[in-house]
Amino acid sequence: MNKTIYQVDSFTDVPFKGNPAGVMLLDTELTEEQMQNIAMEMNLSETAFVIAVDDYYKIRFFTPTSEIALCGHATLASAHILYESGHVNPQDGIRFKTTETMLNIIKVDDRIQMGLPEYSLEKTTLDLDFQSILGWVPLETYYSNKWSIAVAETEALIQNTQPDFALMKTHNLESLIITSKSSAEDVDIVARCFVPEVGINEDPVTGSAHCALAPLWSEKLNKRELKSRQLSTRGGLLDLKLREGVIEITGKAVTIFKATLVI
Repeated sequence: MNKTIYQVDSFTDVPFKGNPAGVMLLDTELTEEQMQNIAMEMNLSETAFVIAVDDYYKIRFFTPTSEIALCGHATLASAHILYESGHVNPQDGIRFKTTETMLNIIKVDDRIQMGLPEYSLEKTTLDLDFQSILGWVPLETYYSNKWSIAVAETEALIQNTQPDFALMKTHNLESLIITSKSSAEDVDIVARCFVPEVGINEDPVTGSAHCALAPLWSEKLNKRELKSRQLSTRGGLLDLKLREGVIEITGKAVTIFKATLVI
């Protein structure tokens, strides 16, 4: 069994920024228990396990506590390692099969472009004490593919939010995106993502959340191409482009280390 595991910072070209992901390229299948234990040991928001199958790669994503269906930054990290290690030529695309869908990946110069599924949006009224949970009251709220989304009036509100995670759990508000229009000229939108239900209070940069944020802000701003900045402590940048049913998310990644399992 190949026992090499990588740590990659995604949606950045600066080490120790963006969102760190574990990546393990497999030559034989691991059990779910083995993958979950490795992800728990890595203690990153997600660790991806990748194995070649015919003309595609099967990919699975584990947080320290559970398996999830899709992770954008771990997909980016996995593609980065496949290209960097020479498993895939730079001019060739990558097809990842998740537990739910097929993802198409290409390399564009020094960046990687992922085609992720567009999420549908439902405008809703959440009868919650947001003032206590977030410190402000949203202008609008939406629901999209397990995410609750709260739209703020200003970027400063997003930047300064200190959520009450205990209250979030009490109100079953455990996958929350907060977002606003950006105050910067070179960025369209900003966001932060909180996912305490899978052991991640704040996710540094969340590709899958932009499967909902891209259509939301595309309609509001009347733009098919957007630049997003995630305002976590580590921070990250994502370029977004809407196609029919697909969100093209483009970003950079940098390898931090590789290690060998000795078990």
